[in-house]
Amino acid sequence: MAGGIFAVFDDIATLLDDAAMMTKVATKKTAGILGDDLAVNAEKASGFAASRELPVLWAISKGSVLNKIIILPFAFLLSAFAPWIIVPILMLGGSYLAFEGAEKIYEYFFSQAKENALHVRENFSEEEILLHEKKKIKSAILTDFILSIEIIIIALSTVVEQSIFIQIIAVSIVAFLATLGVYGIVALIVRMDDMGFKLIEMAGEQKKMMKKSGEFLVRALPKIIKSLTVIGTLAMLLVAGGIFMHNIHQLHEILHFLPSLLAELLIGLAIGMIILGIEKTFHKIKESLRTKVKQSTK
Repeated sequence: MAGGIFAVFDDIATLLDDAAMMTKVATKKTAGILGDDLAVNAEKASGFAASRELPVLWAISKGSVLNKIIILPFAFLLSAFAPWIIVPILMLGGSYLAFEGAEKIYEYFFSQAKENALHVRENFSEEEILLHEKKKIKSAILTDFILSIEIIIIALSTVVEQSIFIQIIAVSIVAFLATLGVYGIVALIVRMDDMGFKLIEMAGEQKKMMKKSGEFLVRALPKIIKSLTVIGTLAMLLVAGGIFMHNIHQLHEILHFLPSLLAELLIGLAIGMIILGIEKTFHKIKESLRTKVKQSTK
């Protein structure tokens, strides 16, 4: 009897050891996409008033956890019963990321005056601030959903030959570590200036090294945020391009002479611009029809 119990414990220990090993492998495999996830989400979580940064980040983090809870069971079921649908889902998500990346580039070049006018205005009502927050939170959670699918599918692909028990443990750990790690680092980034001001306050006039460190953090934050805006946009295009490159072999063959990063960037940008063009055309047609309807009713 005792021997049977110890045998069960030994089997559990072996499974957990295998799960830990496969989790390590899956984490390494997803390291690249986690870097992109960090850049994208840091850019999404920036641009709020200092007092609202952590509440907004907390709302996005909760949305990210909910995304994982929704995606994980479906990922395991699809992997077991309908693996053929995973690639189309990935490509649909990649299309959205490409569109969002292309839209940011378009807005930078063609809507800059409008954005500047918006930032010049300081007296926003509380209702306008909350509406702006809700839009950015919703956008951030949707982008996190797409990136979470990519992370989970890549992690799952590394353990697909293992037992379902190991798959569930390894992929779930990677998924939730992604949220904890990414949003933990993002929280540190967006609060960097507060840490700087705290160091300056603690240093006074005597601890010059501490004071300089605080001043460095305060000065560095705006530059980091601007950099993350660029990096986040490039990351979305690279992730999107990578999805299409890895799943449409003809694209890989056509662009084999280019470095992989450049090829992925160009594909992501091209797909994003096509979708953006369709969206803009549809919007213009919709506005034109709306104008005609208004004129006909007068």
